[in-house]
Amino acid sequence: MPNIIQPCDVPSVARFAIVVAEWNRNITQKLLDGAAATLTEHGIADEQIDVVWVPGSWEIPLVAQQLAATGKYVAVLCLGAVIRGETTHDEHINRGVSLAVMEIGLEFELPVLFGVLTCNTLEQAIHRAGGNVGNKGSECAEAALQMVRLLEALNDES
Repeated sequence: MPNIIQPCDVPSVARFAIVVAEWNRNITQKLLDGAAATLTEHGIADEQIDVVWVPGSWEIPLVAQQLAATGKYVAVLCLGAVIRGETTHDEHINRGVSLAVMEIGLEFELPVLFGVLTCNTLEQAIHRAGGNVGNKGSECAEAALQMVRLLEALNDES
């Protein structure tokens, strides 16, 4: 029978950072609300959650990198909403931000979660920010908690 590594509890002093884009704030505020509610529902106190607003999704990686570099956080959640317009501008932002977020996580061996909506329409974004498709901010927080627990278990194994 293989050894299955089970997630541990989140450390009681764990701090989470959330970087949120101001652009499309009517959407990103709902993503933030969902993420914060999910973290607190799982026992993370408001004082353990730091929120940083940035102008747009393009600016998320730099701030996420700065936060990760502090060593204060067990996870950094990145929330934004990029909605397709008349040009391919959205594709360049989505690609750059998603790759940067992944690289930051690998560089700092830290869960850095991509909670940036990449939608074709405003309606799609609304549905993903608490509408009929759920709240992707909440899902991002769930993934952060799961990764923190798993990494804690992996550290206990070594």
